[in-house]
Amino acid sequence: MNPARIGVVVALLSAAAVLGPSIGLSPAWITVLVMTTLVGVSVDAAVWDGRGGHLLAEALPGGKARLRRIALHEAGHRLVAQHEGLRPGPSQVGTLACLRAGRQACGSTELPLPASAKLPLEDLRRWSRVLLAGMAAEVVVHGESEGGADDRQLLGRLWGLSGQPASTAQLEQRRARREVEQWLRQQREGLEQECETLLAAAPSLRRLSVPPAADAV
Repeated sequence: MNPARIGVVVALLSAAAVLGPSIGLSPAWITVLVMTTLVGVSVDAAVWDGRGGHLLAEALPGGKARLRRIALHEAGHRLVAQHEGLRPGPSQVGTLACLRAGRQACGSTELPLPASAKLPLEDLRRWSRVLLAGMAAEVVVHGESEGGADDRQLLGRLWGLSGQPASTAQLEQRRARREVEQWLRQQREGLEQECETLLAAAPSLRRLSVPPAADAV
C-alpha cells in the first residue's frame, strides 16, 4: 500500500476522532467510520491495486491538476514519438480512461511494437528518447517527475534483451534524457497545447456526476 496514502488516511481518521465529539459526532459513528475506511482502503489495495483511490482523487477538487500532470506526461510521449517517426495511437489520461481501455495504469499512450525483441543500437536510442519523454515533459514544466516507473521498466527490458553492456545502457539513457528535455524545452508551446487537448478529453467520475446543462430558452 502506498505510504503516502496510508498517511492521509491516518491523518483524516485522527482528525475525526479528535474533532468528532466537539461537533456532536457519536464515538460509535467514529468507530464505524474508522473501520469502514480501513476496510475500504485494504480492499482497494488488494483487489484494485489502489485504483479506487486514484479514481476518487481524480474526482475530488484538485483532481484536474492531477489529470493535467498525467496529460502532460502522455503529451511528452506523443510529441517525441512523432518526432522519431513513430505513429502513436490513442492516449488514455486518468484512471477511469485506463480502466475503460483495460489498462492497469493512471495514463498510457499506445505505441507501435518494436520490430524485434533485440534491437540495434540506433533503435534503442530512439526508444530511449520516446519512453523517457513523459518524465522529461514533467521535468520541463514542473522541475521534477512523479510518473514513469512503467516506462523505466520497459526501457530496462529492451536494453536487457539487446545484449548491450549495462554501462552502455546507462550512458545512452542519460544522454537520451538530456536530449529529450532540451528538445521539449524548445517545443514548450506545442507540449502544453497537446497537454490541454488530452486533458479536455479525459473522463473522470466528477464529470460523469455533473448533470448536463439545460438548453437555453
